[in-house]
Amino acid sequence: MHGSLRQFSRSHVVSSEAKPTSLDAFTEEEQMLRESVRRFAEDVVGPKVREMDENEMMDPAVIKGLFEQGLMGIETSGDHGGAEMSFTSAIIAIEELARVDPSVSVLCDVHNTLVNTVVRKYGSKEQQDKWLPKLSESSLGSFCLSEPASGSDAFALQTRAKKDGDHWILNGTKMWITNSYEADFFLIFANIDPSKGYKGITCFIATKDMGIKIAKKEQKLGIRASSTCSLAFDDLRIPAENVIGGEGKGYKIAIEILNEGRIGIAAQMLGLAQGAFDKAVPYTFQRSQFGKPVATFQGMAFQQAEAAIELEAARLLTYNAARRKEEGLDFVREAAIAKYYASQVAQKVSGAAIEWAGGVGFTRETGIEKYWRDSKIGAIYEGTSNIQLQTIAKFIQKQYS
Repeated sequence: MHGSLRQFSRSHVVSSEAKPTSLDAFTEEEQMLRESVRRFAEDVVGPKVREMDENEMMDPAVIKGLFEQGLMGIETSGDHGGAEMSFTSAIIAIEELARVDPSVSVLCDVHNTLVNTVVRKYGSKEQQDKWLPKLSESSLGSFCLSEPASGSDAFALQTRAKKDGDHWILNGTKMWITNSYEADFFLIFANIDPSKGYKGITCFIATKDMGIKIAKKEQKLGIRASSTCSLAFDDLRIPAENVIGGEGKGYKIAIEILNEGRIGIAAQMLGLAQGAFDKAVPYTFQRSQFGKPVATFQGMAFQQAEAAIELEAARLLTYNAARRKEEGLDFVREAAIAKYYASQVAQKVSGAAIEWAGGVGFTRETGIEKYWRDSKIGAIYEGTSNIQLQTIAKFIQKQYS
């Protein structure tokens, strides 16, 4: 009898006074944010998307607009110049930007879910007072963890930091660093005591004018307007007061922040897939063959129905992970599931969207093919698909073994 009982171990109890809601229930504030970000994305970002992609460069006016719209300090307190909104609000903004341009979306995502969150969560009061207003109003942030020899194995990093009086001296290189070309503010992970292994990893605050060098700007398949660079640190002097979260605490910061960052990537992939769907489907009703719109042929109609189902599933997984994080519940498993699935859906739906539009979809003029190029990164950054599967598998093993 006991073996047949359904396990409810992952559920949480809702008090009898509070009624459960659907996963697409939003506050008035969140709904207003969605509408304003959608307008900004369509009106300001939309006309620049192709040019930015072709030039492989973010338009400074777009970055300036993101700050002016209050989208660069979504969760940050009003006292520090932020919008003081929910985590789900940040996820909504990332999703809506990705519907129009995933490159702009990831710029906003990394700045909010990684950079701002580290300063808010681990920074001292002095650090928060000094840096959060700048990050809310003008300074773009970058998160510097990956290196040539440390990708999925993030804690194999080789960048070193040595104490020199009231400064730390950093030497090493970073690779695949998002936002780094335009950023003024950098969170850099370095090891202050390799004999301690990953427990020597420490997080430092640095600014570009300290002497951070762009070694190489990558030319990529997709999200080409989002800068991805290699950085070189050659005796980079950082004030000791710029250690954030404490010496040797960098590994803890990185693990915790990347877990919630994955929900941001899920939102980016969700928005991307929806954007491709929204662009391709109307065309299939305008394009007629054999006397009727191609969308009305069963082969096409069923593909679109399946894509709509997968989009809805990705949306619910993403919002569920976001709400759990917001409620203070465990969300690591849910974040891994959302990130994995949304990145799969993004590739599948954006690829199908090209086929739905036929030859026109294959041209750069429509912008549909760009979604497919942009989708591939979802299976790679902030934890590859295999890393997500490994994380999910560990939860299964823990529950059933």
